[in-house]
Amino acid sequence: MIAAPATTKAQANTESNVKTGPSGLPLPRFVSLKSGRVNMRVGPGISYAVNWMYLKSGLPVEIIQEYDNWRRVRDAEGAEGWINQALLSGRRTGIAAPWFKGKQAAIELFATPQKEARPVVQVEPGAIGSIKACNGDWCEMEFAGYSGWINQSLVWGAYPGETVKE
Repeated sequence: MIAAPATTKAQANTESNVKTGPSGLPLPRFVSLKSGRVNMRVGPGISYAVNWMYLKSGLPVEIIQEYDNWRRVRDAEGAEGWINQALLSGRRTGIAAPWFKGKQAAIELFATPQKEARPVVQVEPGAIGSIKACNGDWCEMEFAGYSGWINQSLVWGAYPGETVKE
């Protein structure tokens, strides 16, 4: 079962509280898989066993630790392991409310960042889209050619209160 992102993650992205890894980039942070075939290993090196193989390019993952050119990541279902940085992209993607996957839920994509806006399309929980921007409350995303705004609290791939610019 996937839980909604904890509000404490917003603290990780406030200006005064940003922790950086050896790369100089913030930890934790979201990235996406660059390739359509990515091995997640139990440790930071090719001698470690593969505990998971991802077959979806663009899948968002959260980097939670760095070691040399390996990144410890967590996926939307909570699985953790190590992926070589060469297989990760800084391109931001997000998953629409994965904690509602398998349930009857309608996730609206709106024309503008407000609840009263015209709905553009409904996306299924678990759909993966590209993040164009987030203003802390709403994210502008693209799902299968449809662009619009989704409430940021419904996106796994952007922290609560985080601002993202393409």
